[in-house]
This record gives sequence, C-alpha cells and structure tokens, in this order.
Amino acid sequence: MFESLRKANHYRKQFAIWQKKYDTLAPKAGDMAPDFELWDVTGQHSVRLSDFQGQKPVALIFGSFT
Repeated sequence: MFESLRKANHYRKQFAIWQKKYDTLAPKAGDMAPDFELWDVTGQHSVRLSDFQGQKPVALIFGSFT
C-alpha cells in the first residue's frame, strides 16, 4: 500500500513540474488562435483558419479514428 502511495506522489510531482514548465506556453482564454492551414477531407483543397474569421465559429477536434 505504501509503495503505491509513494508512486502516486512521485507521478503527481512529475506532472506538477511538467505543468509548470508548459502552462506558460499555453494560450490563455481570449487569446487569438494562431492561423494554420490544413487540407479538406477530400485532400484536394487547403483551408486556413483565417478563411473563417468573422464568418462562423470553428470547432477543432483532435483524435484518432483508428
């Protein structure tokens, strides 16, 4: 039991170190999203985030379908 608590505390500390290092790089609420370019689902046309600026909300979903 004590070994599992020791490991849990170790992982919490490691995560806190990682979070402190990388949170400064994360966008803040209200920040402008950086512009980027991706291919549409057909792979025929590129689409930029800025193409939609002022037109409609854009939702980005990251995940795996495999």
